[in-house]
Amino acid sequence: MTKDAVLDLLRGAEGFVSGQEMSRRLAVSRAAVWKAVQTLREEGYAIESATNRGYRLAPGTGPLRAEALRRRLGDCPWADRVTVLASVDSTNNALRQLADQGAPHGTVVIAEQQTAGKGRLGRRFASPAGVGLYLSVLLRLNAPPMALMHLTAAAAEAAVEAVEAAAGIRPGIKWTNDLVLNRRKCAGILTELSLQAESGLVDYAIVGIGTNCNHSGGDFPEEVRPMAISLREAAGRPVDRCAYAAALIGQLWRMDAELLTEKKAWMTRYAADCITVGQDVKVVRGRTERPAHADGLDENAALLVTYEDGTKEAVTSGEVSVRGMYGYL
Repeated sequence: MTKDAVLDLLRGAEGFVSGQEMSRRLAVSRAAVWKAVQTLREEGYAIESATNRGYRLAPGTGPLRAEALRRRLGDCPWADRVTVLASVDSTNNALRQLADQGAPHGTVVIAEQQTAGKGRLGRRFASPAGVGLYLSVLLRLNAPPMALMHLTAAAAEAAVEAVEAAAGIRPGIKWTNDLVLNRRKCAGILTELSLQAESGLVDYAIVGIGTNCNHSGGDFPEEVRPMAISLREAAGRPVDRCAYAAALIGQLWRMDAELLTEKKAWMTRYAADCITVGQDVKVVRGRTERPAHADGLDENAALLVTYEDGTKEAVTSGEVSVRGMYGYL
């Protein structure tokens, strides 16, 4: 379609592209180019125009579209398994329904908006329309749960790589599943497993990743504004959500391919990006809180802590809050 081709040209340009140049490169009339630009504007893309200069796409604008994502993904095996929805309660919920209907390994669900986005421990993940990336991927792993203890950590490391590729900034990781910039959260991960009743093996895993891409302060609920940040705020410029989504899917595909065979390498990179290590923390389980020091990580990304009484533990569950972060001083 001419519209898609025009969009691709504008996305690939460093500045303005004249209507004449687009007409020549696409072998269509100037009128067809103009019509395509108008259609894109109606769909929500901010396209600037200037006399004698042509058109320019404002970065980070426009809706996410499966067709554009597939083109960016190229020969990635998951390219034809991507679905983009306007709105869902939760991408994890939507993907679980598809999984139960037999959706294949590598199926990806993306939503422009979540009306009931989920975080860890039953918390809500704010998911306003048009500014974030809310993505879940289905992994049919057929492995014992203990072999996948590092899955969330590996997914966090994949997300770090994708953010750096798309936004030019590298987040840290607050153990185990939050990406942080300037000591504020920019992304969170929720991993859910479904077990086979007879074998006890993992039938499938769903990894959901929610990222604050182009939010401004008013896009965050008041109660989370002090602890939330968007990639746009941190980078000082809008982020192309389509480019980030493609980078994230590509990194998750790579993670999946290496999850069991290159575990040590992934955990080494995760440890280097985990800002919790070396910090004073509190280990929170229900209403119980214990101050501790985060000494390091084990081979499964469990947090190795030393409590005030000198006892040590490898923490694999509960919530760990880093001193000086998220209101814990």
